[in-house]
Amino acid sequence: MQFGIDLAQQRMTWDELLNRVHFAEQAGFDGAWGFDHFQPLYGEGPGNCFEGMTTLGALASQTTRIRLGLLVTGITYRHPSVLTAQAITVDHISHGRFDLGIGAAWFQPEHVALGIDFPTLTERFDRLEECLEVVTRLMTGEPATFHGKHFNLSEAQMLPTPVQTPHPPIWVGGSGRSRTLPIAARWADAWHTFGDPEGYQKLSVELDRLAEAQGRDPSSILRASSLSLSEPWDDVRATIEGFEKAGVTYLVCWWPTEGYERLDYFVEHIMAPHVD
Repeated sequence: MQFGIDLAQQRMTWDELLNRVHFAEQAGFDGAWGFDHFQPLYGEGPGNCFEGMTTLGALASQTTRIRLGLLVTGITYRHPSVLTAQAITVDHISHGRFDLGIGAAWFQPEHVALGIDFPTLTERFDRLEECLEVVTRLMTGEPATFHGKHFNLSEAQMLPTPVQTPHPPIWVGGSGRSRTLPIAARWADAWHTFGDPEGYQKLSVELDRLAEAQGRDPSSILRASSLSLSEPWDDVRATIEGFEKAGVTYLVCWWPTEGYERLDYFVEHIMAPHVD
């Protein structure tokens, strides 16, 4: 089992965010994850919130081992060409430690407050599919032409190519059977969704079927979910074991409200015995 930590770059100072990622790297977490929002997602009232992709670039320059990503970037926030340029840049700053999470976006109140267009769910998923086509073509370094309903390329070329080949691992997030799972089956190197182990396993079996229909080996798609560290420790252990049985090999741990002391216990007594 691999373990990541959710940094959740909101309602804190920049120095505290740096402290968290340094702690995670030294403690042996495999990845540090932010979110892709411009306003706090949780809590009451206004608060600090650092932009995701620029945050990753800065954290990449302050770390040496831990992988970095956002769970997940929203298709509504950036043109796919801009996202590609940012992703390649972070991949180089990190010397190949970047994971590219992509999703359809969902938090409508933030879009309304900031004046960002929030298309229908169908259109957002259509844009997501086109985005994945654009991103993967541009990351080849070769001239790319693409004519979609929402995005177009005309002999577009981006250099340098990513450090990771053919591109940084693509994480697709979500649990929808009609659109998300088919998209993950075609494009994802890793699939992440929330839920309990039993429900996760049912969705994972569906993803296996869809991947095989795409001519892909289902085992090539890493399975990931999230883990609360604020539950009783026996419950945390049971949840990890349940996810292991469901085929999950990566768990993103939410930063506990109890703070560093609880994380210290988790790392020493629970995480270490489960690390591959």
